[in-house]
Amino acid sequence: MSENDNNYPKDDSGEEANNLSSPAGEPGQSADSSADATEDPLAQVEDILNNAEVPAEESVAQGSDQADAAELKNDLLRLQAEYVNYRKRVERDRAVAGESAVVGVLNSLLPVLDDVDAARAHGDLTEGPFAAIAVKLETALQTYGLERIEETGVPFDPTVHEALIQQPSADVQVDSVSQVLRAGYRKGDRVLRAAQVIVAVPE
Repeated sequence: MSENDNNYPKDDSGEEANNLSSPAGEPGQSADSSADATEDPLAQVEDILNNAEVPAEESVAQGSDQADAAELKNDLLRLQAEYVNYRKRVERDRAVAGESAVVGVLNSLLPVLDDVDAARAHGDLTEGPFAAIAVKLETALQTYGLERIEETGVPFDPTVHEALIQQPSADVQVDSVSQVLRAGYRKGDRVLRAAQVIVAVPE
């Protein structure tokens, strides 16, 4: 019998023992591990907790989305209100600027109107082309709200009248305008120039 025969026994019982011990061990171990994984209580609890956390995360996400939407809506409303206020402020500033421009033009033309009044008082504007031009000028300025302050016999008002002379009179009970020396002008409630007048005072 050789050394190779001693190292590798060929008896049937030995081969069957080796064949049975090796394959049987692997399937048996795999079955035990899978059973342990399936029947492990800790793994089952973790699965339950993991499954229970999904709806909670969805609820939190939905609540966060709703909060973001509400915040965006509030921002939009705030921007809209700011825009409306800005537009009103711009329109108000534009109106004030336009009014100031008109008042500036009217003030610059008051000396021209004084010359027209002087020429009319001297009889230079009774007829002819210059008389027609003077009338057109006065009419055009009236369309921009220019009004003359030249009433006589009315109570003296220091806001629209400038008293140059005072004359005692038995015909008045209160200080009154007896004569207008230079006409005043106003635009609406704004006095552009006070009228220079002679005031009659009670005796």
